[in-house]
Amino acid sequence: MAPASGGIANERIQSRKHARVCAVCVLVATALPGSMALADPAIQPRVAIGDLHYLGAFKLPSVWSAGNPDATFSYNDDGLALNPATHTLFVKSHVYGQMVAEMSIPAPLDSIDPNALNSAGFVQDFADITEGNLDQENIANGMHLGGLLVYGNRLIGAEWAYYDGASEQTKSHFTSGLTLAASADYHGMYTVGDLFPAFVGGHMTQIPPEWQGAFGGRALTGHCCTSIIGHQSLGPSASVFNPEDLGMLDPVPAHPVVNYPIDHATLGAWGVGPANPVYNMSTTITGVVFPPGTRSVMFFGGTGLGPSCYGEGTSDPNLVGQPTPDGSVWCYDPDNASKGTHAYPYSAYVWMYDANDLVDVRNGTKNPWQVTPYFSGALTLPVAADALNGAVYDPATHRLYVEEACVIGDCEPLFQVFELMTVDEIFADGFQ
Repeated sequence: MAPASGGIANERIQSRKHARVCAVCVLVATALPGSMALADPAIQPRVAIGDLHYLGAFKLPSVWSAGNPDATFSYNDDGLALNPATHTLFVKSHVYGQMVAEMSIPAPLDSIDPNALNSAGFVQDFADITEGNLDQENIANGMHLGGLLVYGNRLIGAEWAYYDGASEQTKSHFTSGLTLAASADYHGMYTVGDLFPAFVGGHMTQIPPEWQGAFGGRALTGHCCTSIIGHQSLGPSASVFNPEDLGMLDPVPAHPVVNYPIDHATLGAWGVGPANPVYNMSTTITGVVFPPGTRSVMFFGGTGLGPSCYGEGTSDPNLVGQPTPDGSVWCYDPDNASKGTHAYPYSAYVWMYDANDLVDVRNGTKNPWQVTPYFSGALTLPVAADALNGAVYDPATHRLYVEEACVIGDCEPLFQVFELMTVDEIFADGFQ
Protein backbone atom coordinates (compact mmCIF):
# COMPACT_ATOMS: atom_id res chain seq x y z
CA MET A 1 0.00 0.00 0.00
CA ALA A 2 1.27 3.47 -0.79
CA PRO A 3 2.22 5.66 2.18
CA ALA A 4 -0.13 8.42 3.18
CA SER A 5 0.92 12.01 2.70
CA GLY A 6 0.29 14.74 5.23
CA GLY A 7 1.61 15.58 8.68
CA ILE A 8 2.93 19.09 9.06
CA ALA A 9 2.60 19.60 5.31
CA ASN A 10 -1.18 19.25 5.48
CA GLU A 11 -1.35 21.53 8.52
CA ARG A 12 0.52 24.25 6.63
CA ILE A 13 -1.68 23.83 3.57
CA GLN A 14 -4.71 24.51 5.75
CA SER A 15 -3.11 27.57 7.33
CA ARG A 16 -1.86 29.02 4.03
CA LYS A 17 -4.72 28.54 1.59
CA HIS A 18 -3.55 31.61 -0.30
CA ALA A 19 -0.39 29.77 -1.42
CA ARG A 20 -0.50 28.45 -4.97
CA VAL A 21 1.89 25.84 -6.32
CA CYS A 22 3.16 25.47 -9.87
CA ALA A 23 5.21 23.41 -12.22
CA VAL A 24 8.28 25.43 -13.14
CA CYS A 25 9.16 27.22 -9.96
CA VAL A 26 11.51 29.83 -8.65
CA LEU A 27 12.26 29.23 -4.99
CA VAL A 28 13.61 32.08 -2.87
CA ALA A 29 14.91 31.73 0.71
CA THR A 30 17.08 33.66 3.12
CA ALA A 31 20.25 32.24 4.60
CA LEU A 32 20.13 30.15 7.74
CA PRO A 33 20.74 31.79 11.09
CA GLY A 34 24.49 31.61 11.69
CA SER A 35 24.23 29.15 14.57
CA MET A 36 22.24 26.70 12.41
CA ALA A 37 24.11 26.98 9.10
CA LEU A 38 26.43 23.97 9.31
CA ALA A 39 26.26 22.89 12.95
CA ASP A 40 23.80 20.01 12.68
CA PRO A 41 21.97 19.64 9.35
CA ALA A 42 19.93 16.76 10.78
CA ILE A 43 17.78 19.26 12.71
CA GLN A 44 17.21 21.65 9.82
CA PRO A 45 13.54 22.19 8.89
CA ARG A 46 11.60 20.27 6.28
CA VAL A 47 9.92 22.07 3.41
CA ALA A 48 6.12 21.80 3.29
CA ILE A 49 3.97 22.35 0.24
CA GLY A 50 2.31 25.28 2.00
CA ASP A 51 5.68 27.02 2.25
CA LEU A 52 5.65 27.75 -1.50
CA HIS A 53 4.18 31.10 -2.53
CA TYR A 54 3.42 31.88 -6.14
CA LEU A 55 5.19 34.82 -7.81
CA GLY A 56 4.60 34.46 -11.54
CA ALA A 57 5.70 32.81 -14.77
CA PHE A 58 7.85 33.23 -17.85
CA LYS A 59 8.10 31.48 -21.19
CA LEU A 60 10.62 30.49 -23.85
CA PRO A 61 10.74 31.91 -27.40
CA SER A 62 8.64 30.14 -30.04
CA VAL A 63 11.41 30.13 -32.66
CA TRP A 64 13.79 27.72 -34.30
CA SER A 65 17.18 28.44 -35.78
CA ALA A 66 19.22 27.70 -38.91
CA GLY A 67 16.28 26.15 -40.74
CA ASN A 68 16.20 23.17 -38.37
CA PRO A 69 12.61 22.31 -37.31
CA ASP A 70 13.98 20.35 -34.32
CA ALA A 71 15.78 23.47 -32.99
CA THR A 72 12.77 24.54 -30.96
CA PHE A 73 11.44 24.03 -27.43
CA SER A 74 8.20 22.45 -28.67
CA TYR A 75 7.77 18.86 -27.49
CA ASN A 76 10.96 18.95 -25.41
CA ASP A 77 11.45 16.52 -22.55
CA ASP A 78 13.50 16.04 -19.37
CA GLY A 79 16.83 17.82 -19.07
CA LEU A 80 17.34 21.13 -17.27
CA ALA A 81 20.34 22.76 -15.57
CA LEU A 82 21.17 26.12 -14.05
CA ASN A 83 24.50 27.89 -14.47
CA PRO A 84 24.96 29.45 -11.01
CA ALA A 85 27.74 31.76 -12.22
CA THR A 86 25.55 33.51 -14.79
CA HIS A 87 22.06 32.66 -13.47
CA THR A 88 21.02 31.21 -16.81
CA LEU A 89 19.28 27.96 -17.75
CA PHE A 90 20.38 25.11 -20.00
CA VAL A 91 17.19 23.76 -21.61
CA LYS A 92 16.54 20.81 -23.94
CA SER A 93 15.26 21.15 -27.50
CA HIS A 94 12.51 19.24 -29.30
CA VAL A 95 12.71 15.55 -28.47
CA TYR A 96 13.74 14.78 -32.07
CA GLY A 97 16.69 17.16 -31.87
CA GLN A 98 18.20 16.14 -28.49
CA MET A 99 20.07 19.47 -28.33
CA VAL A 100 20.64 22.03 -25.57
CA ALA A 101 20.44 25.84 -25.54
CA GLU A 102 21.38 28.32 -22.82
CA MET A 103 18.64 30.83 -21.93
CA SER A 104 18.37 34.00 -19.87
CA ILE A 105 15.85 34.24 -17.03
CA PRO A 106 13.38 37.15 -17.33
CA ALA A 107 11.30 38.64 -14.55
CA PRO A 108 8.26 36.46 -13.78
CA LEU A 109 4.77 37.94 -14.16
CA ASP A 110 1.58 36.81 -12.46
CA SER A 111 -0.59 36.09 -15.50
CA ILE A 112 -2.11 33.02 -17.09
CA ASP A 113 -2.07 34.72 -20.50
CA PRO A 114 1.07 33.51 -22.34
CA ASN A 115 1.03 36.66 -24.49
CA ALA A 116 1.51 38.77 -21.36
CA LEU A 117 4.53 36.85 -20.06
CA ASN A 118 8.14 37.88 -20.47
CA SER A 119 10.18 35.58 -22.70
CA ALA A 120 13.66 34.22 -22.03
CA GLY A 121 16.33 35.04 -24.58
CA PHE A 122 19.07 32.95 -26.15
CA VAL A 123 22.47 33.19 -24.47
CA GLN A 124 23.78 30.27 -26.56
CA ASP A 125 21.99 28.66 -29.51
CA PHE A 126 21.07 24.97 -29.71
CA ALA A 127 23.95 22.50 -29.97
CA ASP A 128 24.57 18.77 -29.66
CA ILE A 129 26.60 18.61 -26.45
CA THR A 130 27.37 14.91 -27.00
CA GLU A 131 29.07 15.73 -30.34
CA GLY A 132 27.35 12.79 -32.03
CA ASN A 133 27.90 10.34 -29.17
CA LEU A 134 24.36 10.06 -27.81
CA ASP A 135 23.92 6.65 -29.49
CA GLN A 136 27.47 5.53 -28.73
CA GLU A 137 26.30 2.12 -27.44
CA ASN A 138 24.13 1.54 -30.53
CA ILE A 139 21.08 0.43 -28.56
CA ALA A 140 17.92 -0.36 -30.51
CA ASN A 141 15.22 2.36 -30.42
CA GLY A 142 17.78 5.02 -29.54
CA MET A 143 18.83 7.10 -26.55
CA HIS A 144 17.46 10.25 -24.94
CA LEU A 145 19.51 12.99 -23.37
CA GLY A 146 18.48 13.00 -19.74
CA GLY A 147 19.50 15.09 -16.75
CA LEU A 148 21.94 18.03 -16.86
CA LEU A 149 24.08 19.54 -14.10
CA VAL A 150 26.53 22.44 -14.13
CA TYR A 151 29.43 21.41 -11.91
CA GLY A 152 32.34 23.83 -11.75
CA ASN A 153 33.35 24.63 -15.32
CA ARG A 154 31.77 21.49 -16.76
CA LEU A 155 28.31 20.50 -17.92
CA ILE A 156 27.48 17.00 -16.69
CA GLY A 157 24.96 15.06 -18.76
CA ALA A 158 23.10 11.76 -18.49
CA GLU A 159 21.25 9.60 -21.00
CA TRP A 160 18.62 6.89 -20.94
CA ALA A 161 17.37 4.28 -23.39
CA TYR A 162 13.91 4.88 -24.80
CA TYR A 163 13.05 1.16 -24.95
CA ASP A 164 15.85 -1.14 -23.82
CA GLY A 165 14.03 -4.47 -23.87
CA ALA A 166 17.30 -6.42 -24.14
CA SER A 167 18.89 -4.54 -21.18
CA GLU A 168 21.88 -3.51 -23.29
CA GLN A 169 22.73 -0.12 -21.78
CA THR A 170 25.88 -0.07 -19.63
CA LYS A 171 26.85 3.64 -19.61
CA SER A 172 24.84 6.68 -18.58
CA HIS A 173 26.90 9.86 -17.95
CA PHE A 174 29.25 12.21 -19.79
CA THR A 175 30.93 15.60 -19.44
CA SER A 176 31.09 18.60 -21.74
CA GLY A 177 32.12 22.23 -21.54
CA LEU A 178 29.93 25.23 -20.87
CA THR A 179 30.47 26.64 -24.37
CA LEU A 180 27.85 24.66 -26.24
CA ALA A 181 29.21 25.14 -29.76
CA ALA A 182 32.78 24.18 -28.80
CA SER A 183 34.11 20.89 -30.18
CA ALA A 184 36.39 18.29 -28.62
CA ASP A 185 35.22 18.99 -25.06
CA TYR A 186 32.87 15.99 -24.87
CA HIS A 187 34.11 13.04 -22.76
CA GLY A 188 32.23 9.81 -22.09
CA MET A 189 30.07 7.79 -21.89
CA TYR A 190 30.77 6.51 -18.37
CA THR A 191 29.27 3.82 -16.14
CA VAL A 192 27.96 5.18 -12.82
CA GLY A 193 27.39 2.74 -9.96
CA ASP A 194 26.41 -0.92 -9.92
CA LEU A 195 22.70 -0.54 -10.68
CA PHE A 196 21.28 -0.76 -14.17
CA PRO A 197 21.66 2.67 -15.86
CA ALA A 198 17.88 3.22 -15.87
CA PHE A 199 18.18 3.88 -12.11
CA VAL A 200 20.69 6.75 -12.55
CA GLY A 201 20.59 8.17 -16.11
CA GLY A 202 18.31 11.14 -15.49
CA HIS A 203 17.86 14.05 -13.07
CA MET A 204 20.78 15.37 -10.98
CA THR A 205 21.37 17.89 -8.22
CA GLN A 206 24.21 18.95 -5.97
CA ILE A 207 24.09 18.00 -2.29
CA PRO A 208 24.31 21.05 0.02
CA PRO A 209 27.79 21.46 1.59
CA GLU A 210 26.47 20.86 5.11
CA TRP A 211 25.09 17.47 4.02
CA GLN A 212 28.01 16.20 1.91
CA GLY A 213 29.79 14.55 4.83
CA ALA A 214 26.70 12.62 5.91
CA PHE A 215 25.91 11.53 2.33
CA GLY A 216 29.55 10.77 1.50
CA GLY A 217 29.42 12.62 -1.82
CA ARG A 218 28.64 15.84 -3.61
CA ALA A 219 25.71 15.11 -5.93
CA LEU A 220 22.64 12.94 -6.48
CA THR A 221 21.69 11.26 -9.75
CA GLY A 222 18.60 9.20 -10.47
CA HIS A 223 15.91 8.24 -12.96
CA CYS A 224 12.50 6.66 -13.17
CA CYS A 225 9.70 5.56 -15.37
CA THR A 226 11.06 4.36 -18.71
CA SER A 227 9.35 1.72 -20.85
CA ILE A 228 10.90 -1.40 -19.27
CA ILE A 229 9.83 -1.65 -15.63
CA GLY A 230 11.93 -4.71 -14.76
CA HIS A 231 15.23 -2.81 -14.60
CA GLN A 232 14.30 0.57 -13.12
CA SER A 233 12.80 2.22 -10.05
CA LEU A 234 9.05 2.24 -9.50
CA GLY A 235 9.15 5.70 -7.99
CA PRO A 236 11.82 8.26 -7.04
CA SER A 237 15.42 7.09 -7.35
CA ALA A 238 18.68 8.73 -6.28
CA SER A 239 22.29 7.64 -5.82
CA VAL A 240 25.17 9.63 -4.34
CA PHE A 241 28.17 10.21 -6.63
CA ASN A 242 31.04 12.64 -7.14
CA PRO A 243 30.95 14.29 -10.60
CA GLU A 244 34.72 14.78 -10.51
CA ASP A 245 35.08 10.97 -10.67
CA LEU A 246 33.69 10.93 -14.23
CA GLY A 247 36.59 9.99 -16.48
CA MET A 248 38.81 9.20 -13.49
CA LEU A 249 37.26 6.02 -12.04
CA ASP A 250 35.61 3.13 -13.91
CA PRO A 251 32.93 2.52 -12.89
CA VAL A 252 32.22 5.75 -11.04
CA PRO A 253 31.27 4.82 -7.45
CA ALA A 254 27.63 5.54 -6.67
CA HIS A 255 25.66 4.71 -3.53
CA PRO A 256 21.85 4.31 -3.74
CA VAL A 257 19.88 6.21 -1.08
CA VAL A 258 16.35 5.68 -2.44
CA ASN A 259 14.86 3.46 -5.15
CA TYR A 260 12.09 0.91 -5.62
CA PRO A 261 13.03 -2.08 -7.80
CA ILE A 262 10.23 -4.20 -9.17
CA ASP A 263 10.53 -6.75 -6.34
CA HIS A 264 10.25 -3.99 -3.72
CA ALA A 265 7.40 -1.83 -5.05
CA THR A 266 6.84 0.04 -1.78
CA LEU A 267 5.01 3.01 -3.30
CA GLY A 268 2.87 0.97 -5.68
CA ALA A 269 3.13 -1.67 -8.37
CA TRP A 270 2.98 -1.10 -12.10
CA GLY A 271 -0.29 -2.54 -13.35
CA VAL A 272 -4.02 -2.13 -13.78
CA GLY A 273 -5.68 -1.15 -10.54
CA PRO A 274 -7.33 1.51 -8.37
CA ALA A 275 -6.06 5.07 -8.12
CA ASN A 276 -2.64 5.44 -6.49
CA PRO A 277 -1.06 8.77 -7.50
CA VAL A 278 2.14 8.19 -5.49
CA TYR A 279 3.19 5.69 -8.17
CA ASN A 280 1.32 4.13 -11.07
CA MET A 281 1.92 3.22 -14.70
CA SER A 282 1.62 6.85 -15.82
CA THR A 283 4.09 8.31 -13.28
CA THR A 284 7.11 10.28 -14.49
CA ILE A 285 9.90 11.83 -12.39
CA THR A 286 12.18 14.32 -14.10
CA GLY A 287 13.78 16.52 -11.44
CA VAL A 288 15.29 16.53 -7.96
CA VAL A 289 16.36 19.44 -5.74
CA PHE A 290 17.96 19.63 -2.28
CA PRO A 291 17.67 23.21 -0.96
CA PRO A 292 20.50 24.17 1.43
CA GLY A 293 19.30 25.07 4.89
CA THR A 294 16.65 22.32 4.82
CA ARG A 295 16.57 18.57 5.20
CA SER A 296 14.21 18.10 2.25
CA VAL A 297 15.05 16.19 -0.94
CA MET A 298 12.26 17.00 -3.38
CA PHE A 299 11.44 15.08 -6.56
CA PHE A 300 9.29 16.61 -9.30
CA GLY A 301 7.33 15.00 -12.13
CA GLY A 302 3.82 14.00 -13.09
CA THR A 303 1.36 11.23 -12.34
CA GLY A 304 -2.16 10.02 -12.98
CA LEU A 305 -4.76 10.66 -10.29
CA GLY A 306 -7.25 8.06 -11.52
CA PRO A 307 -7.32 4.27 -11.84
CA SER A 308 -4.58 2.65 -13.92
CA CYS A 309 -5.53 1.11 -17.24
CA TYR A 310 -3.54 -0.21 -20.20
CA GLY A 311 -5.27 0.06 -23.55
CA GLU A 312 -6.73 2.73 -25.85
CA GLY A 313 -8.05 6.03 -24.53
CA THR A 314 -11.67 7.05 -25.00
CA SER A 315 -13.89 9.92 -23.89
CA ASP A 316 -16.93 7.62 -23.85
CA PRO A 317 -17.40 6.19 -20.32
CA ASN A 318 -19.74 3.52 -21.71
CA LEU A 319 -16.79 1.91 -23.56
CA VAL A 320 -14.50 1.62 -20.54
CA GLY A 321 -13.35 -1.95 -20.00
CA GLN A 322 -14.78 -3.17 -23.29
CA PRO A 323 -12.47 -4.83 -25.85
CA THR A 324 -11.03 -2.74 -28.68
CA PRO A 325 -10.71 -4.02 -32.28
CA ASP A 326 -7.00 -4.74 -31.72
CA GLY A 327 -7.63 -6.91 -28.66
CA SER A 328 -6.82 -4.44 -25.87
CA VAL A 329 -9.44 -2.59 -23.79
CA TRP A 330 -10.88 0.91 -23.73
CA CYS A 331 -9.59 3.17 -20.93
CA TYR A 332 -11.34 6.38 -19.93
CA ASP A 333 -8.98 9.16 -20.98
CA PRO A 334 -10.37 12.13 -22.90
CA ASP A 335 -6.87 13.65 -23.02
CA ASN A 336 -5.04 10.77 -24.67
CA ALA A 337 -6.56 8.42 -27.25
CA SER A 338 -3.37 6.44 -27.91
CA LYS A 339 -2.77 2.84 -26.95
CA GLY A 340 -0.66 2.67 -23.81
CA THR A 341 -0.78 3.59 -20.13
CA HIS A 342 -3.64 5.65 -18.73
CA ALA A 343 -4.60 6.99 -15.30
CA TYR A 344 -6.73 10.04 -16.14
CA PRO A 345 -6.80 12.78 -14.87
CA TYR A 346 -3.13 13.81 -14.72
CA SER A 347 -1.23 16.35 -12.66
CA ALA A 348 2.20 17.71 -11.95
CA TYR A 349 3.35 16.12 -8.71
CA VAL A 350 5.99 16.40 -5.97
CA TRP A 351 7.51 13.82 -3.64
CA MET A 352 9.34 15.15 -0.53
CA TYR A 353 11.81 13.03 1.46
CA ASP A 354 13.56 13.65 4.77
CA ALA A 355 17.32 13.69 4.12
CA ASN A 356 17.87 11.91 7.44
CA ASP A 357 16.08 8.85 6.04
CA LEU A 358 18.33 8.85 2.96
CA VAL A 359 21.42 9.12 5.20
CA ASP A 360 20.17 6.02 7.06
CA VAL A 361 20.24 4.18 3.73
CA ARG A 362 23.74 5.51 2.99
CA ASN A 363 24.87 4.24 6.40
CA GLY A 364 23.39 0.79 5.77
CA THR A 365 20.70 0.85 8.47
CA LYS A 366 17.87 0.88 5.91
CA ASN A 367 17.37 -0.42 2.38
CA PRO A 368 16.67 2.09 -0.42
CA TRP A 369 13.09 0.82 -0.78
CA GLN A 370 12.30 1.18 2.94
CA VAL A 371 12.16 4.99 2.91
CA THR A 372 8.98 6.79 1.87
CA PRO A 373 8.11 10.45 1.25
CA TYR A 374 6.92 12.49 4.20
CA PHE A 375 4.71 14.31 1.70
CA SER A 376 3.49 13.54 -1.80
CA GLY A 377 0.86 15.49 -3.65
CA ALA A 378 -0.36 17.22 -6.77
CA LEU A 379 0.91 20.65 -7.71
CA THR A 380 -1.96 23.04 -8.46
CA LEU A 381 -0.79 25.13 -11.40
CA PRO A 382 -2.10 28.45 -12.74
CA VAL A 383 -1.88 26.78 -16.16
CA ALA A 384 -2.56 23.05 -15.77
CA ALA A 385 0.13 20.56 -16.79
CA ASP A 386 0.25 16.79 -16.87
CA ALA A 387 3.98 16.54 -16.20
CA LEU A 388 7.22 18.43 -15.64
CA ASN A 389 10.47 18.52 -17.60
CA GLY A 390 12.84 18.99 -14.66
CA ALA A 391 13.80 21.04 -11.62
CA VAL A 392 16.99 22.86 -10.59
CA TYR A 393 18.08 24.91 -7.57
CA ASP A 394 20.45 27.88 -7.33
CA PRO A 395 22.19 27.92 -3.92
CA ALA A 396 23.61 31.43 -4.48
CA THR A 397 20.27 33.14 -5.13
CA HIS A 398 18.09 30.53 -3.39
CA ARG A 399 15.94 30.07 -6.47
CA LEU A 400 14.38 26.87 -7.75
CA TYR A 401 13.24 26.40 -11.36
CA VAL A 402 10.84 23.63 -12.36
CA GLU A 403 9.88 23.31 -16.01
CA GLU A 404 6.22 22.72 -16.84
CA ALA A 405 5.86 20.46 -19.91
CA CYS A 406 3.86 21.06 -23.07
CA VAL A 407 1.32 23.65 -21.92
CA ILE A 408 1.30 26.63 -24.31
CA GLY A 409 1.57 27.25 -28.05
CA ASP A 410 2.79 24.28 -30.06
CA CYS A 411 3.35 22.03 -27.00
CA GLU A 412 5.86 24.48 -25.55
CA PRO A 413 7.06 24.53 -21.92
CA LEU A 414 6.27 27.19 -19.35
CA PHE A 415 8.19 28.28 -16.26
CA GLN A 416 6.27 29.25 -13.11
CA VAL A 417 7.88 31.08 -10.20
CA PHE A 418 7.39 30.43 -6.49
CA GLU A 419 8.86 31.74 -3.28
CA LEU A 420 9.82 29.49 -0.42
CA MET A 421 9.07 30.60 3.10
CA THR A 422 12.30 31.86 4.73
CA VAL A 423 14.16 29.47 6.97
CA ASP A 424 13.63 31.78 9.94
CA GLU A 425 9.85 31.61 9.37
CA ILE A 426 9.94 27.81 9.14
CA PHE A 427 11.70 27.59 12.51
CA ALA A 428 9.26 30.09 14.03
CA ASP A 429 6.32 28.11 12.66
CA GLY A 430 7.59 24.83 14.10
CA PHE A 431 8.82 21.82 12.18
CA GLN A 432 8.89 18.03 12.36
